[in-house]
Amino acid sequence: MKPQAQAPRAWLNRNVWAMTITSFLSDAGHETATTILPQFLHLLGAPAAILGVIEGVSDAIASFSKLGAGWYSDRIGHRKAISTFGYFLTGITKALFAFAVSWPLVLIGRVLGWFGRGIRGPLRDAILAESVPEESRGRAFGFQRAGDTLGAIVGPVGGVALLALLAPYADDPTMPFRTVFLVTLVPGLGAALVFGLFVRERRRAPNHQMRLWATVRALPDSYRRFLVGVGVFGAGDFAHTMLILAATQLLTPAYGLLGAAQIAAMLFVVRNLLYAAAAYPVGALSDRVGRRALLALGYLLGALVSCGVLLAFLASVSSLFYLGMLFALAGVYIAVEDTLEGALTADLVPNEGVRGVAYGVLGTINGVGDFIASAVVGLLWTALSPVVAFGYAALLMAAGALILSRD
Repeated sequence: MKPQAQAPRAWLNRNVWAMTITSFLSDAGHETATTILPQFLHLLGAPAAILGVIEGVSDAIASFSKLGAGWYSDRIGHRKAISTFGYFLTGITKALFAFAVSWPLVLIGRVLGWFGRGIRGPLRDAILAESVPEESRGRAFGFQRAGDTLGAIVGPVGGVALLALLAPYADDPTMPFRTVFLVTLVPGLGAALVFGLFVRERRRAPNHQMRLWATVRALPDSYRRFLVGVGVFGAGDFAHTMLILAATQLLTPAYGLLGAAQIAAMLFVVRNLLYAAAAYPVGALSDRVGRRALLALGYLLGALVSCGVLLAFLASVSSLFYLGMLFALAGVYIAVEDTLEGALTADLVPNEGVRGVAYGVLGTINGVGDFIASAVVGLLWTALSPVVAFGYAALLMAAGALILSRD
């Protein structure tokens, strides 16, 4: 049953603020760990293929948990409690990395954390879409994504600073990394607390007769066609830890491993700065001009970034300006992707009673694509070359842009 409460008149309301602060704290912890994880795995002796497998398996677990959580929340008529638990789980599991002596424990921690991220994501997006007027969805999603990414700036900067502070006093080179992983508990648990205390949801009557696959099949045809483009693009949209690793390898001959790792981490901060700067303007622009064509352009920009990395390996580029431009453009295309996929889903699925399923399907498609992209890019990198790996990514991203633009 559709709730009788009217949509709020103002889009920048309590829920939008609370979810933005939650996302800021959560990403401060998450991106701190993500930024230093490739270097930590390198110190543990894990090759690039292992990083790809860790990212890919984690994304696959998250994708299927998104679908189940979305359906279950539609079935029981509320979402907040599950989302809060997801933030809690994500907040504590990165600390497991601190105890790893080889890569399997990192995989376990990443899988558990991504399970939490999977169950919280579609439910949060459904609550966000229901908290604002239809004509302001782009701005609301952009504002929330901007807060998310401000955390992804503050966290890595603090993490890199802490690494630099601790490194001179560490006999074991892995100890500074382990300390930073433990520190991520503070913002991670803070995120769960803010979401649980301050977000309000409009509960609906439960629908215990709802069947998962019947609901998926009944989603609008226009939304199903949209998901095809999302899936093809996602199969090339590798995890950006691979971008950090690429920069580290390209810069190591000029700056040494430690210097290259620190510079690569700061380049990732540049990526996050552009994400934060672009998310709200992109969302607001989409409210005026429409979302589909803008999203297709974002997908195409992702393909250009992959081509840029490919050329960097071909020419052994170690220019900080060139690599900084690639990371900046990566931030812009991710801002377009994350903001507009979420807002466009609400546009294409007007029935609030099945929005959890809709966002869950979107998350599943993205997760399967991320698994394919991260695993294939990592394996191609290890077995053949990074040129082949990023060439594959560019082709799939461009194909996704083409499919989306033709609908």
